[in-house]
Amino acid sequence: MFTTRPEIAGTFGAVATTHWIASQVGMSVLERGGNAFDAAAAAGFTLQIVEPHLNGPGGDCPIILHSAALGTQQVICGQGPAPRAMTVGKMQSLGLDIVPGTGFLCAPVPGAFDAWALMLRDHGTWKLRDVLEYAIGYAARGAHVVPRVSATLETVRPLFESAWPSSAALWLRDGGPKPGRLYTNPELAETYARVVREAEAAGSDRVTQIDAARDAWYGGFVAEAIDRFGRSFEALDTSGRRHAALLTADDMAGWRAGIETPLTHDYRGHTVLKCGPWSQGPAMLQTLALLEGFDIAAMDPVGAEFVHTVVEAMKLSYADREAYYGDPDFTDVPMTALLSDAYAAERRRLIGAQANNDWRPGSPEGRTPRTDYPAALRRARDMAAAAGTGEPTVSRLGASGGDTCHIDVIDKWGNFVSATPSAGWLQSSPAIPGLGFCLGSRCQMFWLDETLPNGLQPGKRPRTTLSPSMVLRDGKPWMSFGTPGGEQQDQWQPIMLMRMVDHRFNIQQAIDLPSFHSEHWISSFWPRGARPGKVVVEGRFAPEVLSDLTARGHAAEMGGEWSEGRLTGARLEPDGQIFAGANPRGMQGYAVGR
Repeated sequence: MFTTRPEIAGTFGAVATTHWIASQVGMSVLERGGNAFDAAAAAGFTLQIVEPHLNGPGGDCPIILHSAALGTQQVICGQGPAPRAMTVGKMQSLGLDIVPGTGFLCAPVPGAFDAWALMLRDHGTWKLRDVLEYAIGYAARGAHVVPRVSATLETVRPLFESAWPSSAALWLRDGGPKPGRLYTNPELAETYARVVREAEAAGSDRVTQIDAARDAWYGGFVAEAIDRFGRSFEALDTSGRRHAALLTADDMAGWRAGIETPLTHDYRGHTVLKCGPWSQGPAMLQTLALLEGFDIAAMDPVGAEFVHTVVEAMKLSYADREAYYGDPDFTDVPMTALLSDAYAAERRRLIGAQANNDWRPGSPEGRTPRTDYPAALRRARDMAAAAGTGEPTVSRLGASGGDTCHIDVIDKWGNFVSATPSAGWLQSSPAIPGLGFCLGSRCQMFWLDETLPNGLQPGKRPRTTLSPSMVLRDGKPWMSFGTPGGEQQDQWQPIMLMRMVDHRFNIQQAIDLPSFHSEHWISSFWPRGARPGKVVVEGRFAPEVLSDLTARGHAAEMGGEWSEGRLTGARLEPDGQIFAGANPRGMQGYAVGR
């Protein structure tokens, strides 16, 4: 079939990311003798400079890795928790019934830095200075501005100019970044340079330096600057009001990234690895468990039967996500039951020839599901009505959503990394003076009801949409892949995987094929609405597919021709060949290798 570019093939190594500069940075590290962990970290820090509208130093980053030396896989949880002062009672005392989507109140402890640092310390070979020199260089000397950076800034320019002066000073100087030009972030360059200086002052040992950098970030000048600004400035947010921050230096000092065992499920001889139920990752495993009972290989991969069957399975798995997923340190998640063959068989019987647009979470172990679905429908209707009258507006409230990045690396030693950095977008909260970045907004995903699985509690991780993936074949690491896309991450990824496993497409073919998504369930993002039955198919689907889906009862619509998915992936075959591919949509993602 036609592809937009070849699937990369080689034996030395491969890097695939959502931006060509980050991919080339990762490959440069491999060429200079670094391993996959060194390369992924360098690429990850670089993405903060070249895709500032999609991630930042104050964001989050879950990582799945395979260590060839250890012969094992790990999850590094770079999802920070809610601050200690962030309670349901506190939010309600502010007159809120939902966590704002921007500003200070939705900021968790920023987890990205420690996730990268922990991976680098335990599995990498390079010193921190060598890894950070790429990001520091681009921040100091300038990075190429892609059009979407400028477009994002235009949506929030009125907010920055009227209510977030520190963001205006950082991002709107000289008129703001222009597409195709270079733009610098000297404050962030100095922040990372100072981290390196403090790290090296601690000693010459690589591990000592990395631990000192972690302390500088979470217990030193970075945490102090965040604390100081959060106390002294009140940020306008999507509630229409101004609020000071709840996040403090003490919150940061008390947190470090954790290491966990991935959750797994076998799909037609392939073991799929995902993060735990503090992410939405298990929803992909549940979807695959449901679809194992269908002859996917016999379906046209761009046909109505395939789209219908996959969407109906996703409706069931995402309903369970809402009813049961949450931080397992606070929530009793029946994960074993949710991923069991018996439960999948029971739920599979609910998938018929016609769309079912009801809200149908299951009852694993006889449990009674509890969700906020009726309120989500009400919010969706209210927001649609408000948008029709011009309130609330993006420019006034800054409700310009961000997205995410992704990185896949395989090196010549057989190490794998799949990482999905996100949040801390330039439009999520006011820039912190002197640091050159802002805080994230992941706490918007909490419900203000402690009894719900994803209900707010101090120190609890919000259930994130960030969801890297890894696949083993015959017990050996085979593929790393992932995508930006919020709710769509665990929709586009199983579609890609099935097209490879069931339909025998390669990575680039599976990425290039037209894709689709549903918005049937409760959104994880402010204002937490839902659109029952909605399915969006990419514009390159045949018109009769849309007609068929509509006839089956889906609220189906056609999107743009190249609008669905920003996937990247890399795989290692038994003969030693490494293959990689990346999304052409948006003209940013690239795979490189040799």
